[in-house]
Amino acid sequence: MSGQDSTALQDSVRDEQQRWQERLLQLSRSLHAEPELAFAEHRSVEKVTELLGAAGFAVEPGPDDVPTAFTAVRGSGEFTVGICAEYDALPEIGHACGHNIIAAAAVGAAIGLAAVADELGIRVKVIGTPAEEHGGGKVLLLERGIFDDVTVAMMVHPGQADVHPATFASQAVSRFAVTYEGRASHAAAAPHQGINAADAAVVAQVAIGLLRQQITGDCRIGLFVREGGAVTNIIPEKSVVDCEVRAFDVESMSALQERVMACFDAGARASGATMSVEPTEPLYADLVQDPAMSDRFAAHIEASGRELSETHGLRGGSTDMGNVSHVVPSIHPSIAIIGCEFPPHTRGFAAAAATPAADAAVVDGAAAMALTAVDVAADPVLRQKFLDEHVARRSSTTPA
Repeated sequence: MSGQDSTALQDSVRDEQQRWQERLLQLSRSLHAEPELAFAEHRSVEKVTELLGAAGFAVEPGPDDVPTAFTAVRGSGEFTVGICAEYDALPEIGHACGHNIIAAAAVGAAIGLAAVADELGIRVKVIGTPAEEHGGGKVLLLERGIFDDVTVAMMVHPGQADVHPATFASQAVSRFAVTYEGRASHAAAAPHQGINAADAAVVAQVAIGLLRQQITGDCRIGLFVREGGAVTNIIPEKSVVDCEVRAFDVESMSALQERVMACFDAGARASGATMSVEPTEPLYADLVQDPAMSDRFAAHIEASGRELSETHGLRGGSTDMGNVSHVVPSIHPSIAIIGCEFPPHTRGFAAAAATPAADAAVVDGAAAMALTAVDVAADPVLRQKFLDEHVARRSSTTPA
């Protein structure tokens, strides 16, 4: 495709996005005003899909067991661009991770790209992915085949800086609950007859605290005691500890989790309680950013007038987009809410996610994603590379 043709496609994308810009920003503000938690994002889904439907997308509900998921498709062709929309919020502090921006930017990218889908011979598929904060919506959708027809995938995440996707990393995380079962007894009359399940939790916490001295600085262990007794005069017969283990790749995370489990086992052995473990959420994998798409996204961000930060991007936190990126060539870059002084998951960031700077992140993020997809689909070499990878991936998962 000639440079002139590519420029015309890019102009068409921008023109279409400009036509819808006010409604996209209204969507972002409306989502922000009514935050909803994981797997309960019913109003949010209605708002997002209403706008996509108005833009000519064929909207379908997600799997029955993931009721706040959806797909929305325009265009046809063997090359499918998957754009992920997130819209869940955090307890008590609302859209403190800016998922209202993510959803609006995804819709904006899809609408702009759909304007040139026929010329590029592509399908544009918006995938509504619930429960990113807790619940692993994308993991569930991967397992149910929603990404099987996707050639490349993308989304954009708000933050405090614009960074090259190659420097925007996330940690793998495993979340689980450890339950100790002991024996209740009167704490004054017969304490010797009890088996204190809360003591098991204390021993485990002390052991994990000591373990933290011996792990590398890029790993994290977080926990809290969800249940540990009810009154002072009864030896607690049950305690429950919620825990998460993070590292920048699944292998390191799994190795660290083995050491953490030894600490929990120490609590059981020391107290005499029995111990059981169950996962509380799907495992989140680390992010793998596709190099070709990363470079093109970064170029479009810089062309919009933003400056890429010289420092590293996100060096902590986790996302279920990591799981997608291990299966489908993907990007998950950071776009700045310019001037925001607060990191994500704070009240300050939540307030910043409904400001003119947040609106600018929606507009610029939507444009950069759509133009990146145009670059990839219009480049014969890159297009064929991704198509070949898609065919190989489908072949490897098709039963003989």
